[in-house]
Parts: sequence; C-alpha cells; structure tokens
Amino acid sequence: MSSVKLVVAVVALFCVSAVLAKPADKYTTKYDNIDLDEVLSNQRLFDSYFKCLMGGKCTPDGQELRDALPDALATACQKCSEKQREGTEKVMKFLIEKKPTEFAELEKKYDPQGSYRQKYKAEAEKRGYSI
Repeated sequence: MSSVKLVVAVVALFCVSAVLAKPADKYTTKYDNIDLDEVLSNQRLFDSYFKCLMGGKCTPDGQELRDALPDALATACQKCSEKQREGTEKVMKFLIEKKPTEFAELEKKYDPQGSYRQKYKAEAEKRGYSI
C-alpha cells in the first residue's frame, strides 16, 4: 500500500482535503482514488504521516502535503476537487471521534490561535460533528 494514502487523511484535519500542491489553480487529483478506510485503519501509515505533519521525517509526498497544508487551511480548500472535499469530511469525523489526541496535537501546531476551528466550526456541525 502506498504511504500516500494517509496524506489525504490528515489534511482533512481542518476541513480541507488532502492534496499535493502544484503551481496551477487546483491541487493535483493524482491521489483522489485512494482507499481512505484502509488508510485510517492502518496505524503504521497513520503514525508515519502524523509524525511528518508534526515536523518529523517525511516521505516526498508527505513533505509536499506538509508544505501545502497552510495554503489549504487558509483558503478553505478552494483548490480542492469535489472528491477531495468528500474525503475531508470522512477523515475529519474519524480524527475527532477516533483520534482526539492526535487531532488536538495537529490543531495546536496548525491552528494555535484557534482561527481555523472558528472558521470551520459551523460547517462541521452542519455535517454532523463538532470541533
């Protein structure tokens, strides 16, 4: 299984899709067909990408995700495909319900002021989960 799969999972942390940035006005759709259920159930993959996003060693695709994440958060995933947005919702619910400690750590790193939490709170609640 490609380690790219959790890339999609973790970006969803802030209601954005996992994508790798490219210079165009959209993120690549190269990873849109991964099996998110498989990624979310594989602790080794999850841990690898979590550590990358927290500042640890990354695979090349993990590094691209880490580099793109600030833009995706700031723009409410404007460069995301519909499939990426759907994946976002699935992963967001997973992180909140099954990985609250990791969610809190990622949030502390990528949203220390709580501005993204506030920005995406109403949308999350509308979709059936609370951040």
